[in-house]
Amino acid sequence: MKTLFTEKQIDLALHQAERTRAENVTRHLGIPRATFYRWKAKYGNLVPSEVKRLKQLEEENHKLKQLGASLSKEIDYGLTPMVQL
Repeated sequence: MKTLFTEKQIDLALHQAERTRAENVTRHLGIPRATFYRWKAKYGNLVPSEVKRLKQLEEENHKLKQLGASLSKEIDYGLTPMVQL
């Protein structure tokens, strides 16, 4: 799932919540509280560069899963895989 917020914006939101209530931050950003608390659980103890790297790894993992599913379908249908590894 693609997020509408950058790593810097997420980090800024988490830091703002340290100084003010989370409800104020979520209202200002126009996001549900559940989204904010999911960010906090996922990115709360990471520095911005680590957040960026985590997102890159998640994106790469997603692409590899799609590739694996595609190859699996080709094998199931008896087709020759189109991808050379």
